[in-house]
Amino acid sequence: MSNQNLSESHEQGELHRSLSNRHLQLIAIGGAIGTGLFMGSGKTISLAGPSILFIYLIIGTMVFFVMRALGELLLSNLAYKSFIDFTTDLIGPWAGYFVGWTYWLCWITIGIADLSAIIYYLQFFNNGLPFSPVEGAMISVAAIVFIMGLNLLTVRLFGELEFWFALIKILAIVILIAVGLWMIFTGFTSTTGEVASFTHLWANGGFFPTGVHGFLAGFQIAIFAFVGVELVGTTAAETKDPERNLPKAINSIPIRIIIFYVFALIIVMSVTPWNRIDPAISPFVNLFSQAGVAAAAILMNLVVLSSVMSSMNSGVFSTSRMLFGLSREDQGPKAFGKLNKRAVPANALYFSAACLLLGAALQYFVPNTVEAFTLATTLSTILFICVWLLIIWSYIRYYTTRPELHAKSTFKLPGGLFTCWVTIIFFIGMIYVLSLEPDTFKALKVSPIWFIILLIGYFFFYKPRNKK
Repeated sequence: MSNQNLSESHEQGELHRSLSNRHLQLIAIGGAIGTGLFMGSGKTISLAGPSILFIYLIIGTMVFFVMRALGELLLSNLAYKSFIDFTTDLIGPWAGYFVGWTYWLCWITIGIADLSAIIYYLQFFNNGLPFSPVEGAMISVAAIVFIMGLNLLTVRLFGELEFWFALIKILAIVILIAVGLWMIFTGFTSTTGEVASFTHLWANGGFFPTGVHGFLAGFQIAIFAFVGVELVGTTAAETKDPERNLPKAINSIPIRIIIFYVFALIIVMSVTPWNRIDPAISPFVNLFSQAGVAAAAILMNLVVLSSVMSSMNSGVFSTSRMLFGLSREDQGPKAFGKLNKRAVPANALYFSAACLLLGAALQYFVPNTVEAFTLATTLSTILFICVWLLIIWSYIRYYTTRPELHAKSTFKLPGGLFTCWVTIIFFIGMIYVLSLEPDTFKALKVSPIWFIILLIGYFFFYKPRNKK
């Protein structure tokens, strides 16, 4: 972006459309390949077995419907910059307040989960030994300062970083699939004596070896793998030619899910039987370790670390944009609505980074990184489900109160209202599923505290200020 354009954006106080189609496509892919796939899929496989393939397909379909609804809403009025705008317009100010602040907390909790993941994967380079709480906190602080520094530059730099982060993830999965296929077709025998074969998918208890309970439990971790896919919606205000680029990014989601989730996990469970996969170890790292390729396992750990850093980068970006939008709607402090000379909401970035630093303290209270990761991801999942439900609710309001806009739309949600209700029922069901296991139920019990805080903030700060 030219200095003149940056200066104009700063003077006008508006975000600049600096992200190209190349950036948007890779940001969308990066959102679809999250930490949950690399770190959480081992636990999901141990719970659900090969039925994880159906779990990812089902969740992926529902998330795709949310994204299609989001895309139609954003394109129906290009004045909409994010979820805050259309939820405020279609449902009411309280909905914009709720979705903006909740989405902000979604990414803060993901950031905290990512800090746990960074510490967990760095243990590989520490001879597998856990770090002390002090060392863990220092690693967290270093990661936060690094990501904040990058985001303080320009939005185009954010797009470039996400482009390369996503490219690394894509190449890693493509290489994993290629190596896995070679192992399967050559009858490779792992260090544990297992011969790689597609028959492992059904030879150890069938596709549903852990029954209905295991199948439902698998949704708990799997759904977290998809959070962040709606990041495309928060970049809409800074995307060139959104009418052409947004539909392309959204429509490619099903292909990504099939390639990066379903096909990759078919390979993983064909090389190592599902009941031999350690839930505490990333199955992506484990595949190369089983092959006895130590250097490849090191490389895969670096890839997983880059994936986590990508997630944190996206999180810091999206939280700052949400705070910027909340400020512009008088739903947050005015300071968050100011841009620096590079057209970046710097004050919003500082605040989000400070909250992440508080999250780093979690290492003291929950030194078990896997437990900390599960608690943070479950809370994040609950909040993301609330955001997705409000997007669908906004779509229902749009469909029923603005029929002329829906009729003109060239990017309609397939199935209309029927699809909306199917999606709503599914995600409400997911809230119930999160109550089935003790570790996820713990986070579910804590989540109402956030809604109480939001109610207090809305009725005691936001509403009185807007009555003046």
